[in-house]
Amino acid sequence: MKKIFLFGECMVELLNVSPNTQLPQTLKQSFAGDVFNTAVYLKRVFFDTQVNLITAVGTDEFSSNMVEYFSQQNIETDFVYRSNDKIAGLYSIKTDSEGERTFTYWRENSAARDVMKFIDASEIEKMLHGDVFFFSGISLAVIRPEDRPKFWQMVEQLKAAGLSIIFDPNYRARMWSSVEEAQHEFDKAFCLSNIALPGIDDFKQLYNLTTAEAVIEFCKPYAFDELVIKNGEQGVVSVKNNVIQNIEITPVEHVVDTTSAGDSFNGVFISARTSGMNSFDAIKLASASAALVIQHQGAIVDSKPFQAFIDQELLSIIK
Repeated sequence: MKKIFLFGECMVELLNVSPNTQLPQTLKQSFAGDVFNTAVYLKRVFFDTQVNLITAVGTDEFSSNMVEYFSQQNIETDFVYRSNDKIAGLYSIKTDSEGERTFTYWRENSAARDVMKFIDASEIEKMLHGDVFFFSGISLAVIRPEDRPKFWQMVEQLKAAGLSIIFDPNYRARMWSSVEEAQHEFDKAFCLSNIALPGIDDFKQLYNLTTAEAVIEFCKPYAFDELVIKNGEQGVVSVKNNVIQNIEITPVEHVVDTTSAGDSFNGVFISARTSGMNSFDAIKLASASAALVIQHQGAIVDSKPFQAFIDQELLSIIK
């Protein structure tokens, strides 16, 4: 059984489900976060994978319910740490008629910001026997700047032990003190990563690069085993062993909610590649899953329709 570690934050999600004119608003409560979403979709594709979420939560009721939800989603909680003086982060989300999102965050007191304080040599030792370590630009932005050197030391140890390091830039400008700070940390991430899963939007905002060709050129100095560039309706570009593949996708006609599109792509792609699927088929499967997800409201699609869809897609790939 493959053992995968995903490092990041899960938050309490409040989704506005009321008509635009209704005050006060009616909110539906759930749990979500980029790395957590990735973990959920990763686990749903191939069950013979142990998925471990590395994060910190509080001892409040929301945090306890969150950890229970992790277990319901078949995500291991051995590396979910409990803070006595911090709580789970929270955000609200509203989607417009085009499926685009507006967020408001309350995460300054999030326990996940202090997760590295719980990770000592003995905890890292437990991770050394894994197969994959995944993190994102949001993961980096959430942890406190003074804790990042310890984080990088941990990643270096994991890579030296043979784990495949996978990074999704997932750049959010408001979470960084400056563009230069983000670029500095992302350079470290690129240097240590075996696989990078950027979106064109990340590079447009951070490096003013607007095409897949420009991103490929930018990434040449880094020793990626695989580079997968997500470019919305323009498709996906894969670079592996100096071979560039352009994978077309079928655009979704009716987008309900774009939340978790990239996260679901990441989870399905990592699961498929870790299970031995070739890059082309893994990208096709991941793209199809992302298309399904954005036709539903919220970050996490109900497991039954998602599983039925994935099973059908897998059958078509096998044939």
